[in-house]
Amino acid sequence: MNFKRAVIKVGSALVSPENKGCSGKYLLAIAGFITECQQAGKEIILVSSGSVAAGRQLIQHCSLIPSIPTKQAMASVGQMQMMANWQRFFDVPCSQLLITHGDLKDRERYINIKNTLRILLNNNILPIVNENDTVATDELKVGDNDNLAALVALVSDADCLFIFSDVDGVYDQDPRHNPAAKLIPEISEITDEIYAMAGPTTNAIATGGMTTKIQAAEKAVENGIETYILNGSRNDVFESLLKGENPGTRFRAKQTATKARKHWLKHTLKSSGKVYLDKGAVNAIINQGASLLPSGINEILGKFIAGESVDLVNANSKQVIAKGICQYSQQDLLRIKGCNSNEITDILGFCPSKVIIHRDDMVVL
Repeated sequence: MNFKRAVIKVGSALVSPENKGCSGKYLLAIAGFITECQQAGKEIILVSSGSVAAGRQLIQHCSLIPSIPTKQAMASVGQMQMMANWQRFFDVPCSQLLITHGDLKDRERYINIKNTLRILLNNNILPIVNENDTVATDELKVGDNDNLAALVALVSDADCLFIFSDVDGVYDQDPRHNPAAKLIPEISEITDEIYAMAGPTTNAIATGGMTTKIQAAEKAVENGIETYILNGSRNDVFESLLKGENPGTRFRAKQTATKARKHWLKHTLKSSGKVYLDKGAVNAIINQGASLLPSGINEILGKFIAGESVDLVNANSKQVIAKGICQYSQQDLLRIKGCNSNEITDILGFCPSKVIIHRDDMVVL
């Protein structure tokens, strides 16, 4: 398992296999795998479906297809049940993050999510992410947790995505109708033919089938994130993974996550301002791989908000030395430039981050 940080997505069919509240039938083995990864020094973020299924028995409804408000009520009570069910399998504390697509589209909220995940992982806490179904509207919903997991992998700078459900992986034909169907162990390019192999879900409580899993894989591999579709109901799957074997379908990333992110920062993201640095900050960034602190900033040009990209300029030579995603707006940065990080709260009244640009959000040019 040559990854440093992974997002693990667990489907409703594993959280609530009988569609009657939460179950530990499959989660114990998944939790054991997560614990093994953590003990090996890996960082794990869990994206869990199942809140609606977990709350289904607790909300009265008279239809096989509950209304949207009824599903939101189920999610509201089921989220508590689901979190309690997960926590009982871990000795480390778990945290809950409920997000929508609107949170991921908004630059400042995107940065807040990134910072929260970073701090949780630094404190050996397991983040458990789910879509905020109780408040999300259609235009703000991701819609399924497969694609949500891919987006979480992007915002968290993960280098691996595991999608666990009740299927073994991608088959060349539908195994439910053709017993001769063969599992495809590795996919190097996602084509229309690959999508054609994906059939609809047969699980009444699931929001996505194989198609959404392939969509998630496509998002991930384009950003250098290795992706696996695996059967989380089989204990031998986790044993194989811990041995470095592939028991499902692997989607091969064409480049590393770090290289893909640096390429995106350098060539795709447009800078909205310039931040001029003193000699010490320039040396720390170029030669020590350090984050940018407010004490090293001399001058700020341009207008930008938190979450936008800025150029970092050597104040002496006027040369652009790096580029990165800024944690603060131009207005706030003008107030804290040159100060010590410990003074940020006293000056601004808040401190989302003690660094202005984290080294993970920066590319040296």
